[in-house]
Amino acid sequence: MEAVSVKSVSQKLPLDYSYFINGLSSRRRAGMARVLTKKLYDAPKETISLAEGMPNDASFPFEAINVVLKDGSSFTLQGGELAASLQYLPSNGYPPLLKILKEFTYFVHEPPNWQNTDIIITNGSQCGISKSIEMCMDEDIPILVQNPLYTGAEIVMRPYRSKLLPIEQDEFGVIPDLLLSTLEDWRYQCETDPTKKMPKMLYINPTAANPTGVTIPLDRKKEIYRICCEYNILILEDDAYFFLDYQDAKPVSFLSLDVEGRVLRFDSLSKVLAAGLRVGWVTGPKQLINNIELHIQSAYLHNSALSQSLAHNIFRQWGFEKMLQHFSSISNFYRVRRDIIMAAMEKHLKGLCDWSIPSGGMFVWIKVRNIPDVYEMLMTRGLKKHIGFAPGHAFMVDPTGACNCIRAAYSRASPKQIDKAMRLLAELIREEQALLRRKLDNFI
Repeated sequence: MEAVSVKSVSQKLPLDYSYFINGLSSRRRAGMARVLTKKLYDAPKETISLAEGMPNDASFPFEAINVVLKDGSSFTLQGGELAASLQYLPSNGYPPLLKILKEFTYFVHEPPNWQNTDIIITNGSQCGISKSIEMCMDEDIPILVQNPLYTGAEIVMRPYRSKLLPIEQDEFGVIPDLLLSTLEDWRYQCETDPTKKMPKMLYINPTAANPTGVTIPLDRKKEIYRICCEYNILILEDDAYFFLDYQDAKPVSFLSLDVEGRVLRFDSLSKVLAAGLRVGWVTGPKQLINNIELHIQSAYLHNSALSQSLAHNIFRQWGFEKMLQHFSSISNFYRVRRDIIMAAMEKHLKGLCDWSIPSGGMFVWIKVRNIPDVYEMLMTRGLKKHIGFAPGHAFMVDPTGACNCIRAAYSRASPKQIDKAMRLLAELIREEQALLRRKLDNFI
């Protein structure tokens, strides 16, 4: 993918990353044992190590692990490779997979600030999101978030009791003018109230967003990036659905635009290989990646070595072009299901709801007409009909307010189940509308 420049943003002095790292995270220090593991992993074979508290490889009960892929190809983990797949690793990840993911990330995004960029392998992208937010958040500093937003990010932010500054979305995602006006307003408040501080992070889900299914177009991304540069905002680019975009022109990432080194990008193999592998990675400025590594050292040492070895072997077996072909086939698989749910909604929900056609991913965002709040309808009466939908409250910055939105996932249910669910949802909505009319009549 060709790198895209942001001509409106001039190169500034190197960023002071200590500004983004909170006091707790800045006090993290590397564990000596973890440092030794990292150094000795790449040491010459003749090195004799009595430093590490590792179990003996001979004690593992596995002789070989044979893996057969659906395309008929296969590989076997055995000998030294199997031992490495079952043993402790450096906290930043399995070195062969680290190398290949670095090459793959550059192959796909061509980041302009690559010489100052690094990656770290995490326990799925959720782990990277969590560690990054916990590295940067302070209770007295607000954070900019798209609204609605992914619940996995919101549950990390909430305990900090920081104010979440919602940036509303339209059919093209986060609205730059609203981002700018929010920052301008907050800057004015900070100037008049010295106890307030400017936000320093923007959490954004730019491709086939969860829950709306919206992909932000390139021009809008450039404007969002320009605003973040102007206000010294770190962009947390959660892009788990990047390879599930249905549009002919593949999206350009914020990482591809990042001439200043202010993007932390979260990728995942969960949607395109297997969710249970729990293999994700964070790409971003070396200083911030190093701090995430220190957190991982203290939290769980490293991600599953076996999962990383499996992922590495698939990359090695297929190569980048075939891997991207596989990702494209998965995207086409979900695009067909998107079309199925769109047809079912047109058939059953027309006149009852409004929606936009998802540009990728696994979800459609439905707005129900004439019902101001869908929570009880879905969580009580809907479950009695044996249908499950996610109420929009779960994705709103203020989950306590009334919400008429529903997230429907079309990833797993069969076409017949999708049609039945939409028929029952239409039935449920009509019943709810009738119930509200009766309550209004009784009130009057």
